[in-house]
Amino acid sequence: MRVIAKATLSEFWSKHPESQQALRTWYEDASHAQWRTPQDIKARYASVSFVSANRVVFNIKGNDYRLVVAVAYRFAALYVKFIGTHAQYDAIDAATVETTS
Repeated sequence: MRVIAKATLSEFWSKHPESQQALRTWYEDASHAQWRTPQDIKARYASVSFVSANRVVFNIKGNDYRLVVAVAYRFAALYVKFIGTHAQYDAIDAATVETTS
């Protein structure tokens, strides 16, 4: 899968260095994945949540952070829409959030 907006991830881990390794691991895994359906993602990440508009919520670093991506299965692309702490995640709507970077 192509991960769009890696810069959003790197900006986040520069502010939250403890998230860097987990986000880099997720990025590498997702970049090499060939997810064609939500079931493919669920098979790899049992704790993911699916929301409307092909949005997927990943738990990062033992559930310390939340990552929201929009999946375009047809184009094999993942669009980073949000990365943040649980408190930040609780303040957004995962189905409509857009990155501000």
